[in-house]
Amino acid sequence: MQIASERVRAASAALDRAKVMWLPNIGVGVDYYRHDGQIQDIAGRVFTTSRSSFLVGAGPTAVFPVTEAVYAPLAARQVLRARQADAQAARNDATLSVAEAYFTVQQARGEVAGSIDALRRAEELVKLTEKVAPDLAPTVEVNRAKTEVARRRQAVEAAYERWQTSSADLTRVLRLEPGTLVELAEEPALIVELIAPTSAPDDLIPVALTHRPELAADQALIQAALARLKQEKMRPFVPNVALRGVGSQVPGLAGGVFGGGINDNLSNFGGRFSFDLQAVWEVQNLGFGNRANVREREAEQRAALLQLLRTQDRVTAEVVQAHAQLRRAANRLKAAEEGVTNAAETAEKNLRGLVPGKRVGEQLALVFRPQEAVAAVAALDQAYRDYYAAVGDHNRAQFRLYRALGHPAQCLANAAAPPASLPGTVVPGPARPAPVPVPDRAAEPVPPPNKFEPTEIKKNSAPSP
Repeated sequence: MQIASERVRAASAALDRAKVMWLPNIGVGVDYYRHDGQIQDIAGRVFTTSRSSFLVGAGPTAVFPVTEAVYAPLAARQVLRARQADAQAARNDATLSVAEAYFTVQQARGEVAGSIDALRRAEELVKLTEKVAPDLAPTVEVNRAKTEVARRRQAVEAAYERWQTSSADLTRVLRLEPGTLVELAEEPALIVELIAPTSAPDDLIPVALTHRPELAADQALIQAALARLKQEKMRPFVPNVALRGVGSQVPGLAGGVFGGGINDNLSNFGGRFSFDLQAVWEVQNLGFGNRANVREREAEQRAALLQLLRTQDRVTAEVVQAHAQLRRAANRLKAAEEGVTNAAETAEKNLRGLVPGKRVGEQLALVFRPQEAVAAVAALDQAYRDYYAAVGDHNRAQFRLYRALGHPAQCLANAAAPPASLPGTVVPGPARPAPVPVPDRAAEPVPPPNKFEPTEIKKNSAPSP
Protein backbone atom coordinates (compact mmCIF):
# COMPACT_ATOMS: atom_id res chain seq x y z
CA MET A 1 0.00 0.00 0.00
CA GLN A 2 2.84 2.39 0.79
CA ILE A 3 4.56 1.53 -2.52
CA ALA A 4 1.32 2.27 -4.39
CA SER A 5 0.99 5.58 -2.52
CA GLU A 6 4.50 6.59 -3.57
CA ARG A 7 3.59 5.85 -7.19
CA VAL A 8 0.60 8.16 -6.81
CA ARG A 9 2.90 10.91 -5.54
CA ALA A 10 5.28 10.37 -8.45
CA ALA A 11 2.42 10.59 -10.95
CA SER A 12 1.15 13.76 -9.26
CA ALA A 13 4.61 15.32 -9.56
CA ALA A 14 4.73 14.37 -13.26
CA LEU A 15 1.37 16.11 -13.78
CA ASP A 16 2.60 19.26 -12.05
CA ARG A 17 5.68 19.25 -14.26
CA ALA A 18 3.58 18.84 -17.43
CA LYS A 19 1.34 21.76 -16.46
CA VAL A 20 4.28 24.22 -16.27
CA MET A 21 6.13 22.94 -19.33
CA TRP A 22 5.44 26.18 -21.25
CA LEU A 23 7.08 28.32 -18.56
CA PRO A 24 10.74 29.23 -19.26
CA ASN A 25 13.75 28.28 -17.19
CA ILE A 26 15.62 31.23 -15.70
CA GLY A 27 19.39 31.20 -15.71
CA VAL A 28 21.51 33.55 -13.58
CA GLY A 29 25.27 33.70 -13.93
CA VAL A 30 28.38 35.29 -15.38
CA ASP A 31 30.01 35.03 -18.79
CA TYR A 32 33.68 35.89 -19.54
CA TYR A 33 34.91 35.85 -23.14
CA ARG A 34 38.50 36.25 -24.44
CA HIS A 35 39.81 36.01 -28.01
CA ASP A 36 43.40 36.35 -29.33
CA GLY A 37 44.38 35.84 -32.96
CA GLN A 38 42.74 35.72 -36.36
CA ILE A 39 39.03 36.51 -36.69
CA GLN A 40 36.73 37.19 -39.62
CA ASP A 41 34.24 40.01 -39.78
CA ILE A 42 30.82 39.87 -41.40
CA ALA A 43 32.16 41.26 -44.70
CA GLY A 44 34.61 38.39 -44.96
CA ARG A 45 37.85 40.20 -44.05
CA VAL A 46 40.28 38.32 -41.83
CA PHE A 47 42.36 40.25 -39.34
CA THR A 48 44.20 39.82 -36.07
CA THR A 49 42.74 41.07 -32.82
CA SER A 50 42.78 40.58 -29.10
CA ARG A 51 39.69 41.30 -27.01
CA SER A 52 37.76 40.22 -23.91
CA SER A 53 34.30 40.82 -22.43
CA PHE A 54 32.44 40.14 -19.21
CA LEU A 55 28.70 39.84 -18.53
CA VAL A 56 26.79 39.47 -15.27
CA GLY A 57 23.08 38.85 -15.80
CA ALA A 58 20.20 36.47 -16.31
CA GLY A 59 18.09 35.10 -19.10
CA PRO A 60 15.12 32.84 -19.98
CA THR A 61 15.31 29.53 -21.82
CA ALA A 62 12.26 27.69 -23.08
CA VAL A 63 12.34 25.09 -25.85
CA PHE A 64 9.25 22.90 -26.18
CA PRO A 65 6.71 21.64 -28.73
CA VAL A 66 3.33 23.28 -28.31
CA THR A 67 1.69 19.87 -28.75
CA GLU A 68 3.65 18.66 -25.73
CA ALA A 69 2.47 21.60 -23.64
CA VAL A 70 -1.16 20.95 -24.64
CA TYR A 71 -1.46 17.15 -24.56
CA ALA A 72 1.15 16.12 -21.98
CA PRO A 73 -0.93 17.43 -19.02
CA LEU A 74 -3.95 15.54 -20.36
CA ALA A 75 -2.01 12.28 -20.52
CA ALA A 76 -0.34 12.87 -17.14
CA ARG A 77 -3.71 13.52 -15.51
CA GLN A 78 -4.99 10.15 -16.76
CA VAL A 79 -1.84 8.41 -15.55
CA LEU A 80 -2.44 9.94 -12.12
CA ARG A 81 -5.99 8.57 -12.14
CA ALA A 82 -4.60 5.15 -13.03
CA ARG A 83 -2.11 5.27 -10.15
CA GLN A 84 -4.84 6.31 -7.73
CA ALA A 85 -6.94 3.35 -8.86
CA ASP A 86 -3.89 1.10 -8.47
CA ALA A 87 -3.51 2.36 -4.90
CA GLN A 88 -7.13 1.43 -4.17
CA ALA A 89 -6.52 -2.00 -5.71
CA ALA A 90 -3.48 -2.40 -3.46
CA ARG A 91 -5.62 -1.58 -0.41
CA ASN A 92 -8.23 -4.11 -1.51
CA ASP A 93 -5.60 -6.80 -2.05
CA ALA A 94 -3.99 -6.05 1.31
CA THR A 95 -7.36 -6.29 3.06
CA LEU A 96 -7.98 -9.66 1.43
CA SER A 97 -4.53 -10.91 2.44
CA VAL A 98 -5.14 -9.90 6.05
CA ALA A 99 -8.62 -11.48 6.06
CA GLU A 100 -7.36 -14.76 4.63
CA ALA A 101 -4.50 -14.93 7.13
CA TYR A 102 -6.87 -13.95 9.96
CA PHE A 103 -9.40 -16.69 9.25
CA THR A 104 -6.64 -19.23 8.74
CA VAL A 105 -5.54 -18.48 12.31
CA GLN A 106 -9.16 -18.83 13.42
CA GLN A 107 -9.43 -22.20 11.68
CA ALA A 108 -6.25 -23.40 13.39
CA ARG A 109 -7.54 -22.26 16.79
CA GLY A 110 -10.79 -24.13 16.18
CA GLU A 111 -8.85 -27.26 15.31
CA VAL A 112 -6.92 -26.87 18.57
CA ALA A 113 -10.20 -26.68 20.51
CA GLY A 114 -11.70 -29.66 18.70
CA SER A 115 -8.55 -31.75 19.11
CA ILE A 116 -8.44 -31.02 22.84
CA ASP A 117 -12.11 -31.92 23.24
CA ALA A 118 -11.53 -35.20 21.38
CA LEU A 119 -8.45 -35.85 23.55
CA ARG A 120 -10.52 -35.35 26.70
CA ARG A 121 -13.06 -37.88 25.53
CA ALA A 122 -10.36 -40.34 24.52
CA GLU A 123 -8.75 -40.10 27.96
CA GLU A 124 -12.16 -40.67 29.54
CA LEU A 125 -12.57 -43.68 27.28
CA VAL A 126 -9.32 -45.19 28.59
CA LYS A 127 -10.52 -44.84 32.18
CA LEU A 128 -13.89 -46.44 31.43
CA THR A 129 -12.31 -49.27 29.45
CA GLU A 130 -9.89 -50.05 32.26
CA LYS A 131 -12.87 -50.37 34.64
CA VAL A 132 -14.73 -52.94 32.52
CA ALA A 133 -11.65 -54.94 31.47
CA PRO A 134 -11.04 -57.85 31.60
CA ASP A 135 -14.45 -58.91 32.92
CA LEU A 136 -16.67 -57.26 30.29
CA ALA A 137 -14.10 -56.38 27.61
CA PRO A 138 -10.80 -57.90 26.50
CA THR A 139 -7.61 -56.25 27.72
CA VAL A 140 -6.73 -55.45 24.12
CA GLU A 141 -9.53 -52.89 24.16
CA VAL A 142 -7.54 -50.91 26.73
CA ASN A 143 -4.59 -50.87 24.34
CA ARG A 144 -6.87 -49.75 21.53
CA ALA A 145 -8.16 -46.85 23.64
CA LYS A 146 -4.64 -45.84 24.67
CA THR A 147 -3.59 -45.90 21.04
CA GLU A 148 -6.43 -43.52 20.25
CA VAL A 149 -5.27 -41.21 23.08
CA ALA A 150 -1.78 -41.16 21.53
CA ARG A 151 -3.27 -40.24 18.16
CA ARG A 152 -5.35 -37.50 19.71
CA ARG A 153 -2.30 -36.05 21.47
CA GLN A 154 -0.46 -35.96 18.15
CA ALA A 155 -3.47 -34.21 16.64
CA VAL A 156 -3.34 -31.57 19.39
CA GLU A 157 0.35 -30.95 18.71
CA ALA A 158 -0.29 -30.71 14.96
CA ALA A 159 -3.13 -28.25 15.58
CA TYR A 160 -0.89 -26.05 17.75
CA GLU A 161 1.72 -26.17 15.00
CA ARG A 162 -0.81 -24.91 12.44
CA TRP A 163 -1.79 -22.16 14.89
CA GLN A 164 1.83 -21.03 15.17
CA THR A 165 2.58 -21.17 11.45
CA SER A 166 -0.63 -19.35 10.52
CA SER A 167 0.15 -16.73 13.18
CA ALA A 168 3.49 -16.14 11.47
CA ASP A 169 1.66 -15.38 8.21
CA LEU A 170 -0.72 -12.97 9.95
CA THR A 171 2.09 -11.12 11.75
CA ARG A 172 3.92 -10.87 8.42
CA VAL A 173 1.06 -9.20 6.54
CA LEU A 174 0.30 -6.96 9.53
CA ARG A 175 4.01 -6.25 10.08
CA LEU A 176 3.83 -7.20 13.76
CA GLU A 177 6.73 -8.50 15.78
CA PRO A 178 7.93 -11.80 14.29
CA GLY A 179 7.38 -14.85 16.44
CA THR A 180 4.22 -13.49 18.08
CA LEU A 181 1.55 -16.12 18.71
CA VAL A 182 -1.67 -14.34 17.81
CA GLU A 183 -4.68 -15.02 20.01
CA LEU A 184 -7.74 -13.48 18.38
CA ALA A 185 -10.65 -11.93 20.26
CA GLU A 186 -13.51 -13.78 18.52
CA GLU A 187 -14.57 -17.37 18.89
CA PRO A 188 -13.23 -19.72 16.19
CA ALA A 189 -16.82 -20.46 15.17
CA LEU A 190 -17.41 -16.83 14.10
CA ILE A 191 -19.29 -16.75 10.79
CA VAL A 192 -19.00 -13.57 8.70
CA GLU A 193 -21.85 -12.56 6.40
CA LEU A 194 -20.98 -9.81 3.92
CA ILE A 195 -22.77 -11.04 0.80
CA ALA A 196 -25.66 -13.48 0.70
CA PRO A 197 -24.58 -16.83 -0.81
CA THR A 198 -27.91 -16.96 -2.65
CA SER A 199 -26.95 -13.95 -4.82
CA ALA A 200 -26.78 -14.77 -8.52
CA PRO A 201 -23.43 -14.30 -10.35
CA ASP A 202 -25.24 -12.48 -13.17
CA ASP A 203 -26.29 -9.83 -10.65
CA LEU A 204 -22.81 -9.53 -9.13
CA ILE A 205 -20.76 -9.28 -12.34
CA PRO A 206 -22.11 -5.81 -13.33
CA VAL A 207 -21.29 -4.57 -9.82
CA ALA A 208 -17.72 -5.79 -10.18
CA LEU A 209 -17.32 -4.27 -13.66
CA THR A 210 -18.45 -0.94 -12.20
CA HIS A 211 -16.43 -0.84 -8.98
CA ARG A 212 -13.19 -2.72 -9.57
CA PRO A 213 -10.30 -0.20 -9.41
CA GLU A 214 -8.22 -2.29 -11.83
CA LEU A 215 -10.75 -1.54 -14.57
CA ALA A 216 -10.70 2.16 -13.71
CA ALA A 217 -6.91 2.13 -14.00
CA ASP A 218 -7.02 0.47 -17.43
CA GLN A 219 -9.63 2.94 -18.64
CA ALA A 220 -7.47 5.87 -17.52
CA LEU A 221 -4.45 4.42 -19.33
CA ILE A 222 -6.54 4.17 -22.51
CA GLN A 223 -7.38 7.87 -22.22
CA ALA A 224 -3.70 8.67 -21.69
CA ALA A 225 -2.79 6.68 -24.82
CA LEU A 226 -5.44 8.57 -26.81
CA ALA A 227 -4.01 11.92 -25.67
CA ARG A 228 -0.51 10.88 -26.78
CA LEU A 229 -1.91 9.70 -30.12
CA LYS A 230 -3.57 13.09 -30.73
CA GLN A 231 -0.29 14.77 -29.84
CA GLU A 232 1.63 12.86 -32.51
CA LYS A 233 -1.04 13.53 -35.13
CA MET A 234 -0.91 17.27 -34.44
CA ARG A 235 2.86 17.54 -34.11
CA PRO A 236 3.62 18.50 -37.81
CA PHE A 237 0.96 21.22 -37.80
CA VAL A 238 1.82 22.96 -34.53
CA PRO A 239 5.17 24.76 -34.13
CA ASN A 240 7.88 24.23 -31.59
CA VAL A 241 8.66 27.30 -29.52
CA ALA A 242 12.20 28.30 -28.60
CA LEU A 243 13.03 31.27 -26.35
CA ARG A 244 16.72 31.85 -25.64
CA GLY A 245 18.73 34.65 -24.13
CA VAL A 246 21.60 35.59 -26.50
CA GLY A 247 23.23 38.37 -24.54
CA SER A 248 26.23 36.10 -23.85
CA GLN A 249 28.57 34.28 -26.22
CA VAL A 250 26.73 31.00 -25.57
CA PRO A 251 22.91 31.38 -25.49
CA GLY A 252 21.59 31.37 -21.95
CA LEU A 253 21.96 34.88 -20.50
CA ALA A 254 19.77 37.54 -22.08
CA GLY A 255 21.01 40.65 -20.35
CA GLY A 256 22.70 42.31 -17.47
CA VAL A 257 25.84 44.42 -17.01
CA PHE A 258 28.24 44.06 -19.95
CA GLY A 259 31.70 45.45 -20.52
CA GLY A 260 34.92 44.72 -22.38
CA GLY A 261 37.82 46.06 -24.37
CA ILE A 262 41.09 45.35 -26.16
CA ASN A 263 43.29 42.57 -24.79
CA ASP A 264 42.44 42.02 -21.13
CA ASN A 265 40.94 45.44 -20.63
CA LEU A 266 37.44 45.21 -19.10
CA SER A 267 35.77 48.61 -19.13
CA ASN A 268 32.88 50.52 -20.64
CA PHE A 269 30.33 48.65 -18.49
CA GLY A 270 26.66 49.22 -19.18
CA GLY A 271 23.34 47.53 -19.58
CA ARG A 272 22.71 44.89 -22.25
CA PHE A 273 19.67 42.76 -23.14
CA SER A 274 19.01 40.53 -26.16
CA PHE A 275 16.98 37.36 -26.73
CA ASP A 276 15.83 35.13 -29.58
CA LEU A 277 12.24 33.86 -29.98
CA GLN A 278 11.45 31.21 -32.61
CA ALA A 279 8.41 29.28 -33.80
CA VAL A 280 9.48 26.32 -35.92
CA TRP A 281 7.28 23.77 -37.69
CA GLU A 282 9.12 20.48 -37.76
CA VAL A 283 8.53 17.56 -40.10
CA GLN A 284 10.54 14.62 -38.80
CA ASN A 285 12.43 12.56 -41.37
CA LEU A 286 10.46 13.97 -44.31
CA GLY A 287 7.24 12.97 -42.55
CA PHE A 288 8.13 9.29 -42.27
CA GLY A 289 9.26 9.76 -38.68
CA ASN A 290 5.95 11.44 -37.77
CA ARG A 291 4.05 8.58 -39.37
CA ALA A 292 6.06 6.03 -37.40
CA ASN A 293 5.34 7.90 -34.16
CA VAL A 294 1.60 7.87 -34.94
CA ARG A 295 1.66 4.13 -35.63
CA GLU A 296 3.51 3.52 -32.36
CA ARG A 297 0.92 5.50 -30.38
CA GLU A 298 -1.91 3.67 -32.15
CA ALA A 299 -0.39 0.34 -31.13
CA GLU A 300 -0.08 1.53 -27.52
CA GLN A 301 -3.74 2.59 -27.54
CA ARG A 302 -4.87 -0.78 -28.92
CA ALA A 303 -2.70 -2.62 -26.38
CA ALA A 304 -4.28 -0.59 -23.55
CA LEU A 305 -7.74 -1.48 -24.86
CA LEU A 306 -6.87 -5.18 -25.04
CA GLN A 307 -5.49 -4.99 -21.50
CA LEU A 308 -8.86 -3.59 -20.37
CA LEU A 309 -10.69 -6.47 -22.05
CA ARG A 310 -8.35 -8.99 -20.44
CA THR A 311 -8.91 -7.39 -17.03
CA GLN A 312 -12.67 -7.57 -17.58
CA ASP A 313 -12.41 -11.28 -18.30
CA ARG A 314 -10.28 -11.80 -15.19
CA VAL A 315 -12.69 -9.82 -12.99
CA THR A 316 -15.65 -11.81 -14.31
CA ALA A 317 -13.86 -15.09 -13.65
CA GLU A 318 -12.90 -14.00 -10.12
CA VAL A 319 -16.52 -13.14 -9.30
CA VAL A 320 -17.77 -16.49 -10.60
CA GLN A 321 -15.02 -18.41 -8.76
CA ALA A 322 -15.48 -16.57 -5.47
CA HIS A 323 -19.25 -16.98 -5.67
CA ALA A 324 -18.89 -20.72 -6.29
CA GLN A 325 -16.51 -21.01 -3.32
CA LEU A 326 -18.93 -19.09 -1.10
CA ARG A 327 -21.98 -21.07 -2.21
CA ARG A 328 -20.35 -24.45 -1.72
CA ALA A 329 -18.70 -23.45 1.55
CA ALA A 330 -22.09 -22.33 2.88
CA ASN A 331 -23.58 -25.70 1.95
CA ARG A 332 -20.66 -27.51 3.57
CA LEU A 333 -21.07 -25.39 6.68
CA LYS A 334 -24.65 -26.54 7.19
CA ALA A 335 -23.67 -30.18 6.78
CA ALA A 336 -20.62 -29.73 9.04
CA GLU A 337 -22.74 -28.23 11.83
CA GLU A 338 -24.99 -31.27 11.74
CA GLY A 339 -21.95 -33.53 11.62
CA VAL A 340 -20.44 -32.01 14.77
CA THR A 341 -23.72 -32.20 16.64
CA ASN A 342 -24.28 -35.84 15.70
CA ALA A 343 -20.66 -36.83 16.29
CA ALA A 344 -20.63 -35.20 19.75
CA GLU A 345 -23.87 -36.91 20.68
CA THR A 346 -22.62 -40.26 19.38
CA ALA A 347 -19.36 -39.99 21.29
CA GLU A 348 -21.15 -39.03 24.50
CA LYS A 349 -23.62 -41.89 24.24
CA ASN A 350 -20.85 -44.39 23.48
CA LEU A 351 -18.92 -43.30 26.56
CA ARG A 352 -22.02 -43.55 28.73
CA GLY A 353 -22.75 -46.96 27.23
CA LEU A 354 -19.53 -48.51 28.50
CA VAL A 355 -21.41 -49.93 31.49
CA PRO A 356 -23.15 -53.28 31.96
CA GLY A 357 -26.58 -52.89 30.49
CA LYS A 358 -27.91 -56.27 29.36
CA ARG A 359 -27.47 -59.95 30.15
CA VAL A 360 -26.33 -62.47 27.58
CA GLY A 361 -26.81 -65.93 29.03
CA GLU A 362 -25.25 -65.96 32.48
CA GLN A 363 -23.06 -62.84 31.87
CA LEU A 364 -23.67 -59.11 31.68
CA ALA A 365 -22.77 -57.37 28.40
CA LEU A 366 -21.87 -53.75 27.61
CA VAL A 367 -24.40 -51.52 25.89
CA PHE A 368 -21.66 -50.30 23.52
CA ARG A 369 -18.34 -51.94 22.81
CA PRO A 370 -15.08 -50.00 23.39
CA GLN A 371 -14.10 -50.16 19.74
CA GLU A 372 -17.35 -48.38 18.87
CA ALA A 373 -16.45 -45.61 21.33
CA VAL A 374 -12.96 -45.35 19.78
CA ALA A 375 -14.49 -44.93 16.34
CA ALA A 376 -16.92 -42.32 17.71
CA VAL A 377 -14.09 -40.26 19.21
CA ALA A 378 -12.12 -40.40 15.95
CA ALA A 379 -15.24 -39.38 14.02
CA LEU A 380 -15.78 -36.45 16.40
CA ASP A 381 -12.23 -35.21 15.84
CA GLN A 382 -12.74 -35.34 12.06
CA ALA A 383 -16.12 -33.61 12.39
CA TYR A 384 -14.46 -30.74 14.26
CA ARG A 385 -11.85 -30.41 11.50
CA ASP A 386 -14.48 -30.45 8.81
CA TYR A 387 -16.54 -27.83 10.64
CA TYR A 388 -13.75 -25.34 11.26
CA ALA A 389 -12.44 -25.87 7.72
CA ALA A 390 -15.92 -25.05 6.40
CA VAL A 391 -16.12 -21.95 8.62
CA GLY A 392 -12.70 -20.76 7.46
CA ASP A 393 -13.47 -21.42 3.80
CA HIS A 394 -16.82 -19.62 4.14
CA ASN A 395 -15.31 -16.52 5.71
CA ARG A 396 -12.39 -16.41 3.29
CA ALA A 397 -14.79 -16.80 0.37
CA GLN A 398 -16.86 -13.90 1.70
CA PHE A 399 -13.85 -11.59 1.57
CA ARG A 400 -12.71 -12.96 -1.79
CA LEU A 401 -16.09 -12.16 -3.28
CA TYR A 402 -16.17 -8.77 -1.59
CA ARG A 403 -12.76 -7.96 -3.05
CA ALA A 404 -13.80 -9.36 -6.47
CA LEU A 405 -16.71 -6.90 -6.47
CA GLY A 406 -14.39 -3.96 -5.75
CA HIS A 407 -15.46 -3.40 -2.11
CA PRO A 408 -18.84 -1.76 -2.89
CA ALA A 409 -20.65 -0.92 0.34
CA GLN A 410 -24.07 -1.68 -1.16
CA CYS A 411 -23.12 -5.35 -1.40
CA LEU A 412 -23.07 -5.69 2.37
CA ALA A 413 -25.91 -7.91 3.48
CA ASN A 414 -26.31 -8.72 7.15
CA ALA A 415 -24.16 -8.35 10.21
CA ALA A 416 -22.11 -11.31 11.24
CA ALA A 417 -24.16 -14.18 12.64
CA PRO A 418 -23.50 -15.15 16.28
CA PRO A 419 -21.05 -18.02 16.62
CA ALA A 420 -22.48 -21.46 17.04
CA SER A 421 -22.22 -23.00 20.49
CA LEU A 422 -20.13 -26.13 20.02
CA PRO A 423 -18.35 -28.32 22.56
CA GLY A 424 -14.95 -27.49 21.11
CA THR A 425 -15.40 -23.73 20.74
CA VAL A 426 -13.41 -22.75 23.84
CA VAL A 427 -9.78 -22.52 22.75
CA PRO A 428 -7.26 -23.02 25.58
CA GLY A 429 -4.46 -20.52 25.27
CA PRO A 430 -0.77 -21.38 25.14
CA ALA A 431 1.35 -21.86 28.23
CA ARG A 432 1.52 -18.76 30.43
CA PRO A 433 3.52 -17.87 33.53
CA ALA A 434 0.37 -18.07 35.67
CA PRO A 435 -2.15 -20.92 35.43
CA VAL A 436 -5.30 -20.22 33.47
CA PRO A 437 -8.56 -21.84 34.66
CA VAL A 438 -9.93 -24.27 32.08
CA PRO A 439 -13.69 -24.65 31.57
CA ASP A 440 -15.26 -27.83 32.91
CA ARG A 441 -15.94 -29.15 29.44
CA ALA A 442 -12.30 -28.91 28.29
CA ALA A 443 -9.32 -30.72 29.68
CA GLU A 444 -5.99 -29.12 30.45
CA PRO A 445 -4.39 -28.14 27.09
CA VAL A 446 -1.22 -29.67 25.85
CA PRO A 447 1.47 -26.92 26.01
CA PRO A 448 2.49 -25.65 22.57
CA PRO A 449 6.11 -25.96 21.42
CA ASN A 450 6.88 -22.28 22.06
CA LYS A 451 6.37 -19.96 25.04
CA PHE A 452 5.55 -16.74 23.22
CA GLU A 453 3.17 -14.39 24.96
CA PRO A 454 0.06 -14.09 22.71
CA THR A 455 -0.98 -10.76 21.29
CA GLU A 456 -4.71 -10.07 21.26
CA ILE A 457 -6.05 -8.36 18.14
CA LYS A 458 -9.25 -6.50 18.89
CA LYS A 459 -11.83 -6.55 16.13
CA ASN A 460 -15.55 -5.96 15.87
CA SER A 461 -17.68 -9.04 15.39
CA ALA A 462 -19.09 -7.53 12.19
CA PRO A 463 -16.35 -6.38 9.78
CA SER A 464 -16.79 -2.89 8.39
CA PRO A 465 -16.64 -2.23 4.64
